[in-house]
Amino acid sequence: MKRSKLALIIIATGLAQFMAGLDNLVVTTALPVIKVHLHANLSSLEWMVNAYTLSFSSLLLTGAGLGKRFGTKKIFLLGIAIFTITSGYAGLSTTSTQLITARAIQGIGGALMVPLSLTILASGVPHERRNFALSIWGAIGGLAIALGPLLGGAVVEGASWQWIFWLNVPVGMILLAIAAISLKSTSEKDAKLDPLGLITATIGLFGVTNALVNGSSHGWISSLVLGSFAFGAIGLAAFITVELKSKSPMVPLSIFRDRGFSAINVASTLMSFGMFGSVFFLAQYFQIVRGLSPLASGVRILPWTAMPLLVVPFMGRIVDRFGAGRIVAIGLALQSGGLAWIASQVSITTSYGSIVMAFVISGIGMAMFFVPTASATLAGVPRELEGVASGVNNTVREVGGVIGIASLGAIFSTSGGYGSAIGFVNGLQSAIIVGAIVVLVGSIASLFIPTSVGRKKKATNDNVELSSMLALQIK
Repeated sequence: MKRSKLALIIIATGLAQFMAGLDNLVVTTALPVIKVHLHANLSSLEWMVNAYTLSFSSLLLTGAGLGKRFGTKKIFLLGIAIFTITSGYAGLSTTSTQLITARAIQGIGGALMVPLSLTILASGVPHERRNFALSIWGAIGGLAIALGPLLGGAVVEGASWQWIFWLNVPVGMILLAIAAISLKSTSEKDAKLDPLGLITATIGLFGVTNALVNGSSHGWISSLVLGSFAFGAIGLAAFITVELKSKSPMVPLSIFRDRGFSAINVASTLMSFGMFGSVFFLAQYFQIVRGLSPLASGVRILPWTAMPLLVVPFMGRIVDRFGAGRIVAIGLALQSGGLAWIASQVSITTSYGSIVMAFVISGIGMAMFFVPTASATLAGVPRELEGVASGVNNTVREVGGVIGIASLGAIFSTSGGYGSAIGFVNGLQSAIIVGAIVVLVGSIASLFIPTSVGRKKKATNDNVELSSMLALQIK
């Protein structure tokens, strides 16, 4: 395979998940400005975030199933088109209702393209270059999470909030062109849809996610939250029953018998819980306690966000040599250590110099997690189930992040809150400590990934050369 062809495949699949992953974080940064411009109340602001989270989380498995039946490229392109069109509609919104509607449909587009991006990448590159390609793909996903506060602040301060959506339009159009030209479609002609599986999985994930995103605002023992949990539990129980009996299950539950697959999904859930929840409050610390602008706050976190760009070019070869499990374990341990460092130092008067190295360590750890995760996710499953495996991993990460923000939010409110600067710091410290502990448990869980997963006897020179070339293109 030509290097230019491989580069296009990685760019197309990586950029798709980058767009979807970045969107929510950028929107969160712009909420104060949107509140004023659209005269939105607190409930509307929450739904501008939650509408995307609900549809995205609920339909990830459905997206993987549709790709398996109708063709990965076709559904992938459909997802990009939906995401791009609704991004333009979101930027044109003049009311909260319009924006919330656009966000919900955006989530549908994201759910169609994100799990299939990994499937297309894994099937579209030669086996000897697979670890390297998956390394770049995973790192791009990590960058989306890390760069959200910085890009959101830059756009809001430099232009207007509408541009956080409008920028997706030209990027999406370019992505459609690249994907249409460079990607190949795979499908199973004899594959059958699993309608009961699709319905029960969607109901279950929707119920659980809806309960989590509404817990803080409505109360954890409110009828809405308890009812949603019950609704979700019934849906997931029905899903498991259906999949066990189905001749053509959407998610063959036998894939969880693979120790590596189960371990990486547990580690992914715990990582998302601890890290997403902690970053949610750290991004606000510089604005609320230190009085910085959104852009200045994003710049302060740049040592965290820049590390993947420096680490990624070497990670493919490192994973080839040492295996995915060890690298994931070390990465999560570094993230846990970085969070613990921040928790021990953060205060109203904390100097930036006292925590900047913690950001660096966390950034290195983040790259070491995201880069080998894709390899570990796909290593133990048959090729025809790679889309399903990707959908499962994306689902647990998304739900883990929602649980993390909700749980650490409750700890934050109990220990302090938004009432004062000292209250915010007290709540932040408690939340980050819990986040660090959860991520450390994820590091321990990743030790159960077999050392052979992702490992090669000998890394090829092609990987090293291609690594340098693609690293320059991404930068």
